[in-house]
Amino acid sequence: QVQLVESGGGLVEFGGPRKLSCAASESSGSITYMAWYRQPLGKTRELVASVTVGGSTNYAESVKGRFTIGRDNALNTLFLHMSDLRPGDTALYYCYGVINGIEYWGQGTQVTVSS
Repeated sequence: QVQLVESGGGLVEFGGPRKLSCAASESSGSITYMAWYRQPLGKTRELVASVTVGGSTNYAESVKGRFTIGRDNALNTLFLHMSDLRPGDTALYYCYGVINGIEYWGQGTQVTVSS
């Protein structure tokens, strides 16, 4: 059973940085697409950033210039480097991956930005 395990969430001061990590139990060679989603309380889940196996990245307009997605294939890990965090970034952040053609989700890690 493939697992995606997020870490790095917590309480962050307004304007501060935070780094999220997602460890995949599957070899990165079989992972074709990975992404970060977030879901604010009472709202729908939205795409934050994604990266393909070829390294192409995509970002939500609201995080462009502030967030950076990255992969460490040797560690089977996905990262999300967040900076200039705002209260609007408060949400449960989920790791998502397509592994051997099957979609997987992590359990989520909460990021709360103080105002």
